[in-house]
Amino acid sequence: MSQPITDTRSTADSFPRLHARTRRFTLGAPRGVTVSPDGGRVVFLRSRGGTDPVTCLWSLEVETGEERLIADPRELDDTDVEDLPAEERARRERAREQAGGVVGYATDRAVTRAVFPLSGRLYLAEFAGGLTPRLIETHGAVIDPRLDPTGARIAFVSGGALHLHLIAARTTTTLLVPEGDDVTYGLADFVAAEEIDRMRGFWWSPDGDALVVARVDEAAVPVWHIADPANPDRTPAAVRYPAAGTTNPAVTLEIVGLDGSRTPIGWDVERDEYVVDVVWDDRGLFVVVQPRDQKALRMLAVDPATGTTTLVDEETDPVWVDATPGLRVHTASGALVKLAHRDGAHRVLVDGEPVTPPDLQVRSLLDVDGDTLLISGSTTPASVRLWTWDAVGGLVPVSPEEGVHSGRLSGGTYVRTSTDLASPAATTVRTADGAGVVEREIASFAAEPNVELRISLHRAGERRLQTALLLPSWWEPGVPLPVLMDPYGGPHGQRVYAARNPHLTSQWFAEQGFAVVVVDGRGMPGRGPEFERAVHLDLAQPVLDDQVDALRALAVENPDLDLTRVGIRGWSFGGFLAALAVLRRPDVFHAAVAGAPVTDWELYDTHYTERYLGHPAVEKAAYERSSLLADAATPASEDRPNRPLMIIHGLADDNVVAAHTLRLSSALLAAGRPHQVLPLSGVTHMTPQEVVAENLLLLQVQFLRDALGVPAPPV
Repeated sequence: MSQPITDTRSTADSFPRLHARTRRFTLGAPRGVTVSPDGGRVVFLRSRGGTDPVTCLWSLEVETGEERLIADPRELDDTDVEDLPAEERARRERAREQAGGVVGYATDRAVTRAVFPLSGRLYLAEFAGGLTPRLIETHGAVIDPRLDPTGARIAFVSGGALHLHLIAARTTTTLLVPEGDDVTYGLADFVAAEEIDRMRGFWWSPDGDALVVARVDEAAVPVWHIADPANPDRTPAAVRYPAAGTTNPAVTLEIVGLDGSRTPIGWDVERDEYVVDVVWDDRGLFVVVQPRDQKALRMLAVDPATGTTTLVDEETDPVWVDATPGLRVHTASGALVKLAHRDGAHRVLVDGEPVTPPDLQVRSLLDVDGDTLLISGSTTPASVRLWTWDAVGGLVPVSPEEGVHSGRLSGGTYVRTSTDLASPAATTVRTADGAGVVEREIASFAAEPNVELRISLHRAGERRLQTALLLPSWWEPGVPLPVLMDPYGGPHGQRVYAARNPHLTSQWFAEQGFAVVVVDGRGMPGRGPEFERAVHLDLAQPVLDDQVDALRALAVENPDLDLTRVGIRGWSFGGFLAALAVLRRPDVFHAAVAGAPVTDWELYDTHYTERYLGHPAVEKAAYERSSLLADAATPASEDRPNRPLMIIHGLADDNVVAAHTLRLSSALLAAGRPHQVLPLSGVTHMTPQEVVAENLLLLQVQFLRDALGVPAPPV
């Protein structure tokens, strides 16, 4: 069994410092799992300690239990700071990647080899033989290298061009060159990566003799400028940002032969402008596309010889159809598997027939192993359970009922990562052969947090909203506690899980003298399509009402909650909700910390915003009622008093740009409303920098204490 590197953290580390150093206690935990088709090998990523931000590539041989370090970036790259190309920095921002080193890899079909980039350089690793990964010389920084299924070739992007490397011959050629500065080949565009979760822009054929490649043309997308005010000598970064109501990038697909031959894939691009996924398997080549209004999702079969397409599956909805890669795949016997909502539930359909019951809300289709499906879903919103399904055995649970579970399945080998409110995440490998069941554990080197949860889960109010209540460890019943609401609140941003790590920061805030309340209102997953669609055309009032309703219902059950002192904090959508709360309901909320808030939805991107609010030219009223600017521009009055508000924003944020906060601050100032603005120089939408992340927590708690009159907790 591998051993972690020495953990250098001091026992005196505060929670904010440890929380920052461990990247929210994620470092050292195994992730990014791949299982070989024969089930004999499990490949994964893991850093060598709970405070080590350098991720390594590892493998586990299931039969013997041998765990081997395949690639340690410190042994391959002697630089202390990664020199990442701009495209890779953007990819990591979209993926919310907080670590460094080997943060992504791709294998051949048999999982005998892997490729990965490191500081823009390309490495090839062999899982057998114990060889050091080989550096492959390339011209330019490498982005998203991928082996073909046979393991003989590597395709990668550099400088917006697609390149091909032949491993045996050690030669590299360029297959596609962009026609201008606004064109790229083989990369995911901003909307695809940020909102659709499609992080890639090219796909190999099953035989490795051709690729499907995305061409992205951003020439018509508006140019925004992200300045660095702390360094006025630097030219602002120009980014193409498809804001709601503006032009999306033009995304097309081509079939590219190894000789450079090109065959365009034809479909109605004017109607279906979003490329959701490409599936090229033994059943053929398929493309999944979606129109701008997101009310349909279409799967098209492609003739690789001509590029012509034929509709093979279509899902429509009067509100929207969820678009996520991997929603449509084939079993070994050729059945089409997809996720769709039927009878008020998200369900798995096999050749059009539901195979999951309506009381199970399916979260995702994790794997297809031959004709066996691995499915995650919820019968209660806080827990995410795993099931397998096949035509013979039907639906079978393969994880505990409580907690949050994820997994992979291939070649009969089942890898499961499980956690609950009392336990850290544990990853186990289970396979069966003629000799019986073999079980292995992949060690986690993640640091143990220095807070313990004092948490209870509730179903609050008439809508039975999933709610968590966290209390100080030192608190005794009968002593009133000021309340801190700690939501995300936005669609797909569930916070109340039956898992430990999502609640650690909330528990730390509780230890500072608050009863912390976390509410998942309308728009959240786990309760079905109708609950998720309740925010359609209004992203403000339903989510705000749910916070108020749950708080008041919880206070009836817990009379020690002091509703005369209620604060609220949040980031991103949660920041929007926090500012909305004190502006629109100052009778309930008495102070707020709003981090990176969306304040004007016309400044946010097309796919996310238009899914919920429609096109701004058509649904102007929806944008107005979901904006903070009109509330901010209304002077305070006796009925709507001003409440203390701290707004925090990273000036390098290219997702929720700093203009959101600046416009909100200007409106507040014009209305004579006092507030605080904390600009973070050089910080993006994430705050992985250790000092920044630590001090942000400390500044927030001090602001809330001062605003609500909360004394320091007992030592």
